[in-house]
Amino acid sequence: MNTMGTVRLLPWAGPDGKPCFLLGDGTGYVSRIADRMEEEQLGSAADLIDEARQLLGERSWTPGELHLLAVELTAALVQVHRVAESRGARLTEAEREAPDADEAPDADATGPGFRRRRSDESVAGGTPRA
Repeated sequence: MNTMGTVRLLPWAGPDGKPCFLLGDGTGYVSRIADRMEEEQLGSAADLIDEARQLLGERSWTPGELHLLAVELTAALVQVHRVAESRGARLTEAEREAPDADEAPDADATGPGFRRRRSDESVAGGTPRA
């Protein structure tokens, strides 16, 4: 990670509805609050998906119930999209800073920088790898 830290999109908006960002190394107090809030948002979205499946499966809903479900699903989708955007940006940053997979000490790792070798590529002993 660079010495200045990275910019993170936070899982909440400011009072005027604009996105909030945090500059840091990802280990501070606000980062931990954001991590917890993201997990809660993802958990709430999963619960709402279950609720939607149940309501739609019953096929006895009213227009009001469908409208409320659409409103709640839209709100959850906005939150999940923000989490995905934030985490995707951090992955992109990690990929830029990670060593190339060919230079990684453990080529079987699945962390940042991991890349599966094609079967016709060789590893350090010259042996083809599946």
